[in-house]
Amino acid sequence: MVDWKEVASYVVILVIVLIAAQHLNVVVSGSMEPAFYRGDIVMVQKADFLGIHEFDPNDVQVGDVVVYDAKWFDQPVIHRIIDIDDINGTTMYKIKGDNNNAPDPYYVTSSQIKEKVVTWGDNLVVIPKIGYLSLWLRGL
Repeated sequence: MVDWKEVASYVVILVIVLIAAQHLNVVVSGSMEPAFYRGDIVMVQKADFLGIHEFDPNDVQVGDVVVYDAKWFDQPVIHRIIDIDDINGTTMYKIKGDNNNAPDPYYVTSSQIKEKVVTWGDNLVVIPKIGYLSLWLRGL
């Protein structure tokens, strides 16, 4: 006989795991060292997760670490906002990896910002090293 309470509990656990997995990003480069390292996992909030707006990209501030769709790279980039400028009436963000010598090559608009790394107090939420398996499986 099927125990529907047990089945329901497994379904709830599976849904929670799938939602949590959508809020974790594996770091693929060392551009943000020492804030986090290649192979670390960062927890993110999403600008749009199934219609839920966990943060507003128009409200990001200098110092926030964001994930954005870069015009200069074919994958999302995780870097820190270092300056905010108004250019011809549009808010533009200058973004840079902490470990990079220069800012990213193009300004970023709020529409390009898709995620923001979660902070706990003043600390980024980082799970060290466990993303290496993902990098290995993806050949990165």
